[in-house]
Amino acid sequence: MLEKLFRLTAHGTTVRTEVRAGITTFMTMAYILAVNPGILSATGMEFDAVLTATALSAMVATLVMAFLANLPFALAPGMGINAFFAFTVCIGMGRSWQFALTAVLIEGILFIALTACNVREAIINAIPLPIKHAISGGIGLFIALIGLENAGVVRTGMSAAPDGALTGTLTALGSLQEPVVLVALVGMVVGGALLAAKVRGALLIAILSATIAGIPFGVTTLPDGWQPMGVPPSLSPVFMKFEFGQVLTMDMLVAVATFLFVDLFDSVGTLIGVASRANMLDAEGRVPKARQALFADAIGTTFGAICGTSTVTVYVESAAGVADGGRTGLTALTVAVLFGLSLFFAPVFQVIPAAATAPALVLVGLFMMEPILKVEWKDYAVAIPCFLALIIMPFSYSIADGIAFGIISHVLIKLASGKATELKPVAVLLALIFILKYLLL
Repeated sequence: MLEKLFRLTAHGTTVRTEVRAGITTFMTMAYILAVNPGILSATGMEFDAVLTATALSAMVATLVMAFLANLPFALAPGMGINAFFAFTVCIGMGRSWQFALTAVLIEGILFIALTACNVREAIINAIPLPIKHAISGGIGLFIALIGLENAGVVRTGMSAAPDGALTGTLTALGSLQEPVVLVALVGMVVGGALLAAKVRGALLIAILSATIAGIPFGVTTLPDGWQPMGVPPSLSPVFMKFEFGQVLTMDMLVAVATFLFVDLFDSVGTLIGVASRANMLDAEGRVPKARQALFADAIGTTFGAICGTSTVTVYVESAAGVADGGRTGLTALTVAVLFGLSLFFAPVFQVIPAAATAPALVLVGLFMMEPILKVEWKDYAVAIPCFLALIIMPFSYSIADGIAFGIISHVLIKLASGKATELKPVAVLLALIFILKYLLL
C-alpha cells in the first residue's frame, strides 16, 4: 500500500528510511510546539489552546503535502511571521488577536486562489536556476546561524524587532564553557563522526545523544510533576475567533499585504532550497509538483487561522529529513503523525532542549551548501545575484530578502549589460514588486 501511494522504489528509498527521515525532521522542528504558543500568548491568546492549534495546523498541512504532492516537506506555523502577528499587528498597531487571525484567514484564502491560478508556481519558474542553487546555500547559512545561536556557540547579540527580524550586534563568539554549548558540541561531534562513517540516522542519533548528555549538565530537565502523556488542551478559546467587521480597514490591508508577501517568498524560497538540495529540480530548474506543494501551505494557513494560529509555511528544517534520506510524502506523513501524537505527548517532545537540535541544524546547513557548486562563479552576471541571494539570507535573517536581492540584481545586471531579451517577464515584474516593497513598506 505504501509503495503504491508514495512510489518508494521509483524514488530510490524505503519505508525505514522515510520514517527515520520524518522522525528527524519532526525532532528538529518540534520546538514550535512551545515557541509558537509562547509568542502568540503575548497577545492574550491562551497558551494551551494555541499549542493545540499549532499541532493540528501542522498535522493537516503536512498531510496535504504528503498525499497531494508526495514530497518530503513539513509545514507548521512560521517563525518570524508569528512575531509580526503578535508584536506588530496586535501590540504595535493596538489590534486584537482576533483581528490578526482574520488577516491570516484572508491571506490563506488569497493563497489558495493564487495557487489555483498558477501565480505562485509562475514565480518559482521565473527564478533563474543558478539563483535557485544559491537559495539553497543561503538557507544553509541561515539555518546554521540559527543552530549556532541556539547552541550558544555564536551570540548574535540581537533582539526581536516588531516585524520578527533581529536587530543589534551581528555576531560574536559565545562562551564555550557554558553547559548549553558543551551539550551542543557533544551532538556535533557525534553527528559529525556518524556522518563521516556513513551511518544512517546520524542526525537523529546526534539529537538523542545531546539530549541524554544534557541531563547531567542540567540542560535537559523534567519539570516538577512532569507527566509524559495528557489530554489535548481545548481549542475553544481561539477557535473561529474572527473580526469580520474590520475587513475593510486600512490596518487590515497592511496586515494582509505583509502576511502575504513574507509568507509567499519564505515558502517559495524554502521549497526551492530544499528541493535543490535533494536534487529534485528538473533540467529547467522546476520543483516537481510545485503547485500541489503550494496548496499545502495555502490550505494549512487557512485551516490554521480557523483553529487559532498564525500563518503556516514550509519549514526549512525539512532539510534535516531530506539529508537523512527522505524523498517522498511518506517522510511528510511521518511528521504529520508525530504532530498528531504530540497532542497527547507534547511534554515528551518539549523535554528535548534547543541545544540538542542545534547540531542537526548546523550539519544540515553544511548539506545545503552543495548546490552552489553548480553556479558558474566566473560569470559575474550570474555570480553577483547568486552571491547576494546567498549572503543576504543569514545577514538579514530573512529568506524573502535574500530572494529579493537576488532577483533585483539579476534584472538590473541583465538590463545594464544589454541582455534584456534574456529576462523572463515574470522576473522583471518580481523585481519591480520587490523595489516597490522596499520603497513603500
